[in-house]
Amino acid sequence: MLQGVRGCRGGWIQSTPSLSRSLFFTCTRTPLRRLLSDHHIDRASLPAFINPSRRSPHRPTSFPHTFTLSLSRSCSSHSFLSMSTGATAETTKDPNQYRLPTDLKPTHYDLTIHTDLEKLKFNGFITAHALQIDTKAERATLQLPATLPEGSTAQLKVGFQAELTGGMMGYYRSAFEQDGKTKYYSLTQFEPTAARRAFPCWDEPLLKATFAVTLISRADTFNLSNMPAESEEAYDPSASSSATTEPLSWLAEKLTGSTENWKITKFETTPPMSTYIVAFANGPFTYLESSYKSPLSGKVRPLRIYTTPDVIHQAQFALDVKEKVLPLYEQVFDIEYPLPKLDTLVATDFDAGAMENWGLITGRTSAFLLDPQKVDIGAKKQIASTQSHEVAHMWFGNITTMAWWDYLYLNEGFASLMGEVIILNKVFPEFKVNATFISSHLNRAFSLDAKLSSHPIEVECPDANMINQIFDSLSYAKAASVLRMLSNYVGEEKFLKGVSIYLKQHLYGSSVTEDLWEGIKTATGVDIPKVMDAWVKQMGFPVVTVTETKDGIHVRQDRFLESGPALPKDNETIWTIPLSLVTVGADGKPVVDNSIVLDSREKTIPLDTSKPFKLNAGTVGVFRVLYTPERLAAIAKEAAKSKGSLFGFEDRIGLINDAPALAKAGLTEVSSALTLIDNFRNETEYLVWSSIADSIEVIVNTWWEHQHIVDLLNSFRNKLFVPIIKRLGYEYSEDEDIDTKELRTKAIVQAANAEEKSVVEELRSRFNHFLKTGDDSRIPPDLQRITFKIGAQNGGQAEWEKFASIVNKPPTPSAAIAAILALTSFKEDKYIEQTFNFIDTKSRDQDLIYFFSGLRQNFKYRKYLSMKFKESYDAYVKRTEGNFSLQYIVQFSHDSLSTFEDYKETEKFFEGKDTSKYDMTLKQTLDSIRSKALWIERSTTDLVNWLEKKQKST
Repeated sequence: MLQGVRGCRGGWIQSTPSLSRSLFFTCTRTPLRRLLSDHHIDRASLPAFINPSRRSPHRPTSFPHTFTLSLSRSCSSHSFLSMSTGATAETTKDPNQYRLPTDLKPTHYDLTIHTDLEKLKFNGFITAHALQIDTKAERATLQLPATLPEGSTAQLKVGFQAELTGGMMGYYRSAFEQDGKTKYYSLTQFEPTAARRAFPCWDEPLLKATFAVTLISRADTFNLSNMPAESEEAYDPSASSSATTEPLSWLAEKLTGSTENWKITKFETTPPMSTYIVAFANGPFTYLESSYKSPLSGKVRPLRIYTTPDVIHQAQFALDVKEKVLPLYEQVFDIEYPLPKLDTLVATDFDAGAMENWGLITGRTSAFLLDPQKVDIGAKKQIASTQSHEVAHMWFGNITTMAWWDYLYLNEGFASLMGEVIILNKVFPEFKVNATFISSHLNRAFSLDAKLSSHPIEVECPDANMINQIFDSLSYAKAASVLRMLSNYVGEEKFLKGVSIYLKQHLYGSSVTEDLWEGIKTATGVDIPKVMDAWVKQMGFPVVTVTETKDGIHVRQDRFLESGPALPKDNETIWTIPLSLVTVGADGKPVVDNSIVLDSREKTIPLDTSKPFKLNAGTVGVFRVLYTPERLAAIAKEAAKSKGSLFGFEDRIGLINDAPALAKAGLTEVSSALTLIDNFRNETEYLVWSSIADSIEVIVNTWWEHQHIVDLLNSFRNKLFVPIIKRLGYEYSEDEDIDTKELRTKAIVQAANAEEKSVVEELRSRFNHFLKTGDDSRIPPDLQRITFKIGAQNGGQAEWEKFASIVNKPPTPSAAIAAILALTSFKEDKYIEQTFNFIDTKSRDQDLIYFFSGLRQNFKYRKYLSMKFKESYDAYVKRTEGNFSLQYIVQFSHDSLSTFEDYKETEKFFEGKDTSKYDMTLKQTLDSIRSKALWIERSTTDLVNWLEKKQKST
């Protein structure tokens, strides 16, 4: 999944004579652990609704008469249940309190869902007669009328019904406009703990079962699920109204008398799978279709992408990516994609970025839609990356699944590395994804992991609240980074062979970290746990300090913290660090030694220091490097050579990313970071310039309340980027390579944000033409976002209304996001108030993160955003309850603040509040505020002196 999500789960039912739908489970040898033992039921009042159908030939074992499954509040029951739950589990260290017992395991779910998109309701069925519900743990315990012998098989049936809410979790509704009318469709989002919101089930990844899904819907809609449809026919509820069984009568009563035409769609049974990747959808979809031929078996599988009719013309590129990457995954892992088809469904309301449901990938419009007439390079890259990431999950997560959420990184770290780097590089080498990874993943992981409030990649998840919070840069970006480092250390070919062994050993099963290590160890002969355990099981990462001796270099590792040198109690971990030392060979070419490892606090390495050298060749290692000022200057001089440099542009990216981080931590002066950046003013690579821009923005976003410093930094930025604009201009050509296009975009954006007059006037002119004529031909897609922003910063009511109209009816997902960010960029109170009113009354819930992100970048209203969040706290919590957006709006409302007073006020506001759904995010946000305040206190004088000196010299 690309971050976001939530839903429900369960197992169930039956409706028509041809649908004897049930949930099956088996009894294992382990004595059943009774949960919620304080609940008592009069067994005499209970029908014998669970009957053993097979007895073990061995001596029967007496099982206590209870079992437990997952339920949640979105489902309300028919006459048998009372599912008025809602709270989530309290955190506990005892796994017995938050994990379901495994004495009874589901083996098959027969699931039937009736969806009514007019009434916005859905119905389902299981037969159950005694259900006790633990609302905090989202669990139900059923007490049985008789014991279940060991090895027996039984059936459970339960009926339920619920509203199709817009909550973007469980089984929910999404809205779109057609012919001037609002219409709806329905889809699921179950990861991580939301399948229980759609149907009662054993909602844990370890408890896999097969699923036979049947959907009843209006005849003029499409039904979709994980597997292909095996039959579809008209459904006449009156034919079932006289049914003698309660399930059939119950469902028939819902539909009898209806004048609409209904149909019933049965889908093929799935392989064994976890509940969180079950999926189904119903609506007026249309599709594009392609196929791919398996390189392993020669089978041809259909591939489709579904959307609503108004945007289907923007779906071809995502479909093309899926067609290209699928056979590559099969070749790399030597495992064939096992399902008969792979669909993608694009949703207008979606909390996450995208979701890897087996056979039915889902995601928001910005994740999959690209207008072929208005191609934005950034959007194109993101769509390719997202589609490939989700396809990677068909192996990592779906075929082989983490045993519990502690091991989420086995899904997300691999999907990020394989989907966004290794496989994507084979399809789009022009994207330079290996270098892109350094800033898009590694640096993002560093940013979060440098906080005291970080967490290990493999982290205990005792409840749903904790599970939701670990879908972060550590489970994704850091996990991918350490796996990339391991691949480089053992060799990519052997690494992938080991991954293939791991997958084959756990086909359709579950796994933990040690299973992965064993597979790679088998392929490489390397003691993988020794190398990797500290990276995965401990929080943080090291900074390697390099000092020079007469015979070589002395290296020492310590934990890196953004707030300053780590105290002894926070500096106990010793990582095994592949140092990847690059030196110059006898032929004058670079030589990389990947065998040197720092696995103690410090060591000395023999080396001729009279020649150029550098640690972390290619910036593959998950550590920062602190050199002496003299050595850093020598490395920068060598790296900045226009030709024949010993260091590649990935090395330059790493140096530039390290510089402000080391300064922020108080390990170097901020002036040294700016001097390093200034050395690269003749750089030609876009990705290096992107890192330069990011590094300067880190400083600007820290001293944003110091106007004199901001003005000086803007002047410095313009001296770097304006020459690029003069060289490349504003017009884009089909003949240009991607790097040239992106470098032009980056330079214009940086100069506009630095208030370069000529650039602002050019963009304002282009926007004014669009405002007056409706013709956007003068706004290149790559400049749409910054052009809209400049239009807002210099605009009034006409501009505000224009952006609002685009948000309400966007021609493309990119245009929608650009317009949202423009609405947050105005410089007058009146229009910002209108924007907040729009947020509260008209914006889609999925778009809250874009609004808050935009307001966070508006220096004039940063503190106002924090104030407005506090004023409407209860409303925002209620609106985003249960999905990922709540964490983001807490973060975006506060983490750009930068004074000790801000820290105290933020901390005080959240005192006494239930922060269980965003506790980690809040701690990380407070750490961010504190570290900026410390940096300002430590480095303001040094920064001003360097900038003023630079200003006078140019």
